Amino acid sequence: MSGQINHQILLVEKPSGKLGPEHFKMVEGAMPEPKDGEALLRVRYISLDAANRAWMHGATYRSAVEANSVMAGGGIAEVVSSKAPGLAAGDIVFGDTGWQEFAAVAAKHLTKMPKLEPMTHLLSVFGIAGLTAYFGLLEVGKPREGETVVVSAAAGSVGSIVGQIAKIKGCRVIGIAGGADKCHWLTSELGFDAAVDYKDGAVFKALRAAASKGIDVYFDNVGGDILEACLPQMNNYGRIACCGAISQYDGAPSAHGPRGVPGLIVVKRLVVQGFIVMDYMKESQRALAELQAWVKSGKLKVQEDIIDGLQNTPKALIGLLAGENRGKRMVKL
Repeated sequence: MSGQINHQILLVEKPSGKLGPEHFKMVEGAMPEPKDGEALLRVRYISLDAANRAWMHGATYRSAVEANSVMAGGGIAEVVSSKAPGLAAGDIVFGDTGWQEFAAVAAKHLTKMPKLEPMTHLLSVFGIAGLTAYFGLLEVGKPREGETVVVSAAAGSVGSIVGQIAKIKGCRVIGIAGGADKCHWLTSELGFDAAVDYKDGAVFKALRAAASKGIDVYFDNVGGDILEACLPQMNNYGRIACCGAISQYDGAPSAHGPRGVPGLIVVKRLVVQGFIVMDYMKESQRALAELQAWVKSGKLKVQEDIIDGLQNTPKALIGLLAGENRGKRMVKL
């Protein structure tokens, strides 16, 4: 395959403001050659996540994405050839493939995946999104039956699953999302008890009406003003699972940040915990067994937003940051 071309998307410039198509470029690269311990992969689906934007700011739980390099991103891929024990041609794996058609990746950085249909579920409900929702809610949020759970970015890949798991666990669930259509979808299709449209401009008031008995668990995907609106409405001994901060990734963050920190945290004796799903991967088989059972029984609905073509990846990420997607967004190659 040495003569083949590898189409790639480069991040040519780190944005100082909002991300735009001008920050990316599609190029023709050489076909990678796997070294000992590596596998040559044909990328099938690229995962699009708000975290992609955060990586452009600097090092997080992974190294920063530098200008003039292949844009980083997780993907589901098929092994073309392998120089690593335990991997063979035809195997399906998940790893940091980047935004490109082919990648040579060390086997130690790949996770062998089951062959199931649709394959897209390996990136959504049975992938990082589903596991993040599962562990963030159940291990960090620790909801109890009858409690009120609020989740922001509720129509997104993680939030939509968080809310459904909370319902399965017997909680009252309120989603915060952008736009009347998304809010209707949450209540009519996914079974949320109520939904708050943050674009309506009166989040605090709407949330107070929806959560009249206060909030016991808040699953935070956005930070900023939404977190500020939730803090005063938390019940004593409430739990806040900090998963992401979408409001601060693209463009200028809120000028004042969430007020009430640490005062409300102290007075209400709140537990506020950040988490990264990788910390829980040793328990992934237990989580996947439950997720698969819920999907099979129809208790957990899967929503996927699939965009065709590597060339559309930048536009698809920009749209995700603007809230275009419902459920998990990915690109099919």
